[in-house]
Amino acid sequence: MPRKTFTRALGATTLAMTLALSAVACGNDDTSEGRAEVSATEHNDADVEFASDMLQHHAQALSMVDLTLERPLDPEVQGLAEQIRAAQAPEIETFTDWLTDWDEEIPETMRDHANAGHDMDEMDESEDGMDHGDMPGMMTADDMQALEDASDDEFQTMWLEMMVEHHEGAVEMAEAEQSEGQYKAAVELADDIIESQSAEIETMEELLG
Repeated sequence: MPRKTFTRALGATTLAMTLALSAVACGNDDTSEGRAEVSATEHNDADVEFASDMLQHHAQALSMVDLTLERPLDPEVQGLAEQIRAAQAPEIETFTDWLTDWDEEIPETMRDHANAGHDMDEMDESEDGMDHGDMPGMMTADDMQALEDASDDEFQTMWLEMMVEHHEGAVEMAEAEQSEGQYKAAVELADDIIESQSAEIETMEELLG
């Protein structure tokens, strides 16, 4: 091969390799921005948002469970309510521990307000005025008041319908953590929430007929 032809061929090969390496590098940048590497020790903003929002979300679910205590419910519905309490109360503690370890603020919940003797209208907002109803599946103060005021004949169906919507919101939030979270334990808990609450949605829909 003449020297000039060889030089041109070598230059073309080098250019192609450079472009290929650049493409790979760009691809790696996109991946790191789109999905953090899961870590056993490190966390990111998505993990903080998941723990903070899900803590409040779970707290409202437990308040909905509390409203079942004095109601004449079918045994299957009462059992489901207690199953929800048994699963979500410990998870609230887990979220609180994570936020504490990360030196993040522990958000107020509607249960904090309820325990302080505030009325239902105040339970939907924290002291900084954030409307928790913006979270997927979160009930408003009016929704919760309507549930509390429902007659015994209306309560069970209303509770199941609201809890289905609430669970669907939790699944949506957990799916976001799966996609964007970095902290391994949080991503794994998101997996568990999707599995358990999806199964409970199916049960509740069956109970609704």
